[in-house]
Amino acid sequence: MRPTSLILVMFVLWTAAAQTVTSPNGALAIQFQTVTRPQQANGSPQAPWQPAPQGQLVYSATFGGKTLIEASALRLELKDQPTLGAAVRITGSATSAIDETYKLIHGKTSSARNHCNAIRLTLEEPAAPNRKFTIEARAYDDAIAFRYDVPAQPGLSEYVLTREATEFRLAKDPTTYALVLPNYRSMYESEFIKLPASAFSNQGGVKSSSLIGLPLLMEVPGVAWAAIAEADMRGNAAMYLENPSGSWAGHYFEARIAPQVEDPSIAVRAALPHATPWRIVMAAADPGRLVESNILTNLNPPSAIADTSWIRPGKASWDWWNGSQGPDGKSAFTTATMKYYVDFSAQSGFPYMLVDAGWSTRDDIMKMNGRVDIPELIRYAAPKNVKIWIWLHYSGVVQHMEEAFALYEKWGVAGMKIDFIERDDQAGIDFYYKAAETAARHHLMVDFHGCTKPTGMDRTWPNVMGYEAVLGMEQSKAGARDNPDNHVMLPFTRMLGGMMDYTPGGFNNATKEEFVPRGHAPIVMGTRAHHLAMYAIYDAPIQMVADAPTAYKDQPSFQFIKDVPGAWDESRVLAGIPGEYIVMARRHGNDWYVGAMTNWQPREINVPLTFLGQGPYTAQTYADAPDSGTHPKDITIQTSPATKSTTWKLKLAQGGGFAAHLAPAKH
Repeated sequence: MRPTSLILVMFVLWTAAAQTVTSPNGALAIQFQTVTRPQQANGSPQAPWQPAPQGQLVYSATFGGKTLIEASALRLELKDQPTLGAAVRITGSATSAIDETYKLIHGKTSSARNHCNAIRLTLEEPAAPNRKFTIEARAYDDAIAFRYDVPAQPGLSEYVLTREATEFRLAKDPTTYALVLPNYRSMYESEFIKLPASAFSNQGGVKSSSLIGLPLLMEVPGVAWAAIAEADMRGNAAMYLENPSGSWAGHYFEARIAPQVEDPSIAVRAALPHATPWRIVMAAADPGRLVESNILTNLNPPSAIADTSWIRPGKASWDWWNGSQGPDGKSAFTTATMKYYVDFSAQSGFPYMLVDAGWSTRDDIMKMNGRVDIPELIRYAAPKNVKIWIWLHYSGVVQHMEEAFALYEKWGVAGMKIDFIERDDQAGIDFYYKAAETAARHHLMVDFHGCTKPTGMDRTWPNVMGYEAVLGMEQSKAGARDNPDNHVMLPFTRMLGGMMDYTPGGFNNATKEEFVPRGHAPIVMGTRAHHLAMYAIYDAPIQMVADAPTAYKDQPSFQFIKDVPGAWDESRVLAGIPGEYIVMARRHGNDWYVGAMTNWQPREINVPLTFLGQGPYTAQTYADAPDSGTHPKDITIQTSPATKSTTWKLKLAQGGGFAAHLAPAKH
């Protein structure tokens, strides 16, 4: 690993010129300045901002020389204080550059480059109370990022945030792919809906108080594909977005910080100095480049775990989704049934088996209730090279975290799925960090469910192996919300945040017309090849194999699931449009895995294999059969040669897909 290269370029006192930092390739730039508005007569339209030596602090951004974000206010509202940022002057700036590479245990790449140009602005109020703060900003080739940093100072003894009014004023009314959430206590499990940003204004037709969860994907016409996200949440609360414009033409967003559950008048309370999370605007010419970005891990601290040898990505058999079916097809949540799943993992080469809810009570997570004997299951699994994950309820973890995690380490548990967290206020975010740190001390991995979205924390705590926060395959047990339209939306939206525990593996495939939701032995919409492709497209270091073992018995297509790894050295989006289709290629070692999925629209796609290395490859392909549109379990499996000059002509059925494993040919 190369150490961070911080090259100080200059430090200057403020001049009338705006302060700008540009990305290494010159495509993205973020600019800061102070502005005022001229006084207007009553009834006159509001005048535009004008640069001034002191006034409201704003930022703007360009991509490819075109305006992406117009002048947008930077403001913090602190309890019993004037708005910070509304009347300030820039007193100095320091520019620097960062260029480092770092390793990741799991994710879309094993080696990431953190390369940007940076600026740090110092600001001060020219009038009482004369408070000071700084803005730190970075310009990457695929994103801009900034955060506030408030130091300890006379007259300000504590950081008590009541509201952050950071604005995101898009240059045009963008098409958004928005996750609309009901409140600050949701599990981020809903559809991403395609609407212009102006639709979220008071006059736009969507409820004006709608909260939009991150990440928010947008297409700014003629400018860029962009997304708003956040990173490095330590000591803070999650950001949401609202459109407060009150105008049918309004198309901007403003930050909303999750309020404390216990005291909703406060968002964040902290000692000084205090830094906010990074506010991120990703930008690229096409949406696939956003999917490939490592911006969230770039903006998080390095790993806090010295010895990571016990952290191992991989697949897990899982009892809950299919109804804890035993070999006879009947439901039985017992030690004997869980041993059956352990045997299935061992036979399939999976390193894990996950025992879901029911082995303990919700709150007493240190006591088994007699249904499944976890220590006995761990003893049974050990000689088979299978490790056990266990399900926990958030409330029990809050009450017994330290002693319970110590007990699980003694038992030999590999990891924990912590569910029903349902909060990302300051105390909620603190819980994620505390759970990760405590688990690491006890050599335990963590998969968060019923949770907030990921924000790159897994770089610092690589034992964090999963976040749900997705409308996943569990929804097929209850209704029709999980379908191919949703499947091809998720990579471009939810997955911009990182790992996504969608829980794939449904082998009882059905057409839209045949589909019926059911809890026992559920079925899924989309073809067999479509569901195989998820293993090459969806990021999940601990990837579930959700169906019953009997569903995979004597199914040749199960080989792809057995072959596909849980972590990647390289990931590329080859083609795709959000909500319509995606084609993705990922490399693990010398092998490549390709996945393609379409929505309910059948389509033909040409896929050049130019990403391959030199020399011949052998491709094992899993494609929709000619009748997969009406018989979605049917699949065509072939072995064929391939090179980087090969072009595949894919023909995807409605709700169809394609998967492939390419390995260097043996001589």
